Amino acid sequence: MTGARPERRGLAGEPGVPPRRNWIQEERRRTLGDWVAFCPSCGHVVRYFEEQEELRPTVCPQCSTTLVARCPSCDARIPSAFQVECEDCGAPLRPNELFGGSIRRAGR
Repeated sequence: MTGARPERRGLAGEPGVPPRRNWIQEERRRTLGDWVAFCPSCGHVVRYFEEQEELRPTVCPQCSTTLVARCPSCDARIPSAFQVECEDCGAPLRPNELFGGSIRRAGR
């Protein structure tokens, strides 16, 4: 067992399931909304609750670009306004740069 790391388990305890979120992330989701939709052009973000997905805007109110609310590869919802790749399948959601600055730090 020397040097062997246990397999990382997620919410359901199954391999491949995203890791658990910490308590502040979960509290923020319960207060502000479960999921996000973002504009790939200007960065506008809309948070929404799962049961109100049908009511969320589909077009950016600032630049009229279609909002991205699900991964184009696996159709998973997006939990963070700072996502640059899908937590479920790893597919890119958008470039890691907006207005000349990084959206996420390297390694996160």
